[in-house]
Amino acid sequence: MSARTTAAPAAAAPADAPQAATGQAGAPHAPHAAAPDAAAPNAEATGRRVEEVLDRLAQRDDREAGAAAEELVRVLMDFYGAGLARIMHLLGSGTGDGGPRSALLRDELVTSLLVLHDLHPEDTAARIGRALDSVRRQHPAEVAAFDADSGVLRLRSGDSGGCGCPSTNQQAQQAVEAAVSCFAPEVTSVQWEAAGAGTEPALLQISRRPPTAATAS
Repeated sequence: MSARTTAAPAAAAPADAPQAATGQAGAPHAPHAAAPDAAAPNAEATGRRVEEVLDRLAQRDDREAGAAAEELVRVLMDFYGAGLARIMHLLGSGTGDGGPRSALLRDELVTSLLVLHDLHPEDTAARIGRALDSVRRQHPAEVAAFDADSGVLRLRSGDSGGCGCPSTNQQAQQAVEAAVSCFAPEVTSVQWEAAGAGTEPALLQISRRPPTAATAS
């Protein structure tokens, strides 16, 4: 594999770097995951194939298309390089009582890679739960309903102890939706319900003066 296709992994984010949002709602999925015993792709052959495609584009004398193709390769290499680095970091560090598998499934970047290739072992409901757990301390939310056919997720906002300003609520909802997008990209849209929606508060009557003897009897 030549330098053109191998330079990008060196620029991948370090293992302890902050995670970037990678999942997108409605991200494409591979129709079927490869069988465990299927022959693994050869790195050298894959590199030569990428070089051949880039060379064909270069021969068309379309510099813009060639530059776009090389940028696409770099972006994908950076993405997968960062994912591999994250996996190695989690495997090499303390992963808690759940072990390395639990730590990997809690990670947004690793999860997005697994979901992208239909390799994630959990169903949509479990991954939505993980998404909400990942932001619950700052932005609590609960699932009201999920329609698997349409991909519409209804969430009920919780009380985060904030000021209640519209801008703050919008930022909280965006953070929750970004987490859901990473863990469960099959969710096509998110609809919000106010906390306690559907319940009417009890009517509290307050008297300005204490009851007299006549009224007390």
